[in-house]
Amino acid sequence: MKIQKHLILAFLFLCGVQSFAQKQQTLTYYKNDTLRLDLDLFLPEKASSSEKLPLVIFVHGGGFSGGSRDGGFAFCKFMAQNGYAAATISYTLYMKNKKFSCDGILPEKIKAFNFGVNDLWLSTLFFIDKADSYHIDPAKIFIAGSSAGGETILHATFWNQNLMKMYGKTLPEGFKYAGLISGAGAIMDLNLITKENKLPMLFFHGNGDVTVPYGTAAHHYCPVNSSGWLMLFGSYSIFNHLKSMKGMTHLYTYCGGGHEYSAELFNKNQAYILTFMNDVLKGKVYQKHTIFETGKKNHLSAAYNFCK
Repeated sequence: MKIQKHLILAFLFLCGVQSFAQKQQTLTYYKNDTLRLDLDLFLPEKASSSEKLPLVIFVHGGGFSGGSRDGGFAFCKFMAQNGYAAATISYTLYMKNKKFSCDGILPEKIKAFNFGVNDLWLSTLFFIDKADSYHIDPAKIFIAGSSAGGETILHATFWNQNLMKMYGKTLPEGFKYAGLISGAGAIMDLNLITKENKLPMLFFHGNGDVTVPYGTAAHHYCPVNSSGWLMLFGSYSIFNHLKSMKGMTHLYTYCGGGHEYSAELFNKNQAYILTFMNDVLKGKVYQKHTIFETGKKNHLSAAYNFCK
């Protein structure tokens, strides 16, 4: 009887694991003759049948040359456990085996941004088209990304689709993301963000980051005569720009922190992101700046008087 009881318990345990695993699905969101792009979708185990789910799409970092979508698993699992649909996507790593630093080629760097942006648009369109299948509310789609992923989501939000499209497809007229969460991201042109198109944004960034500027500077702080010179407006600059327009925004600054903090809130303390997204859905508007002391300091972070 004891053996039989243990077998029954083991069977029930395996059934439970299988049931949980079914909440993670690997899906192909775009395919043509030469390209296949996949994503992993995480859904809440217990979702209301009467209310459609908000969705967050995560874009991993890696300098447009590396990284993989499993870098977003921990974040997506957390969001699914808290009532969100969450997807982490693969996208075209255009800079693989190419130079992405100061000695790179500027048009190639911009093209890498463009591939990532278009792939994110395709994944968004996939969920809009299949909103009923996955019980998703297209009016509540957030995007999130770390480093290169942060740059991708910022440009996906504010670039002109008709001008920058690569696959002949665009999001529906009037579509707007519900909000974005950027870890150590930046945008090439701050003027793209206006009072008319602004949306809720959460940022986190180390102000000692020598790779992606926290404020306004060249990518990698390259000298102006570099072949790969590219001006970027980082989290602090975007935050202040949005703040001046009374936009909904929250910036988490890691004083003295470098680029190693680019995925900090996606891997740890995801509750901060959850609170922000819930606040957005509740219609709250605020401008907050939260400062974390890391015990680190360099010449970049020393420029900010709010750090010790």
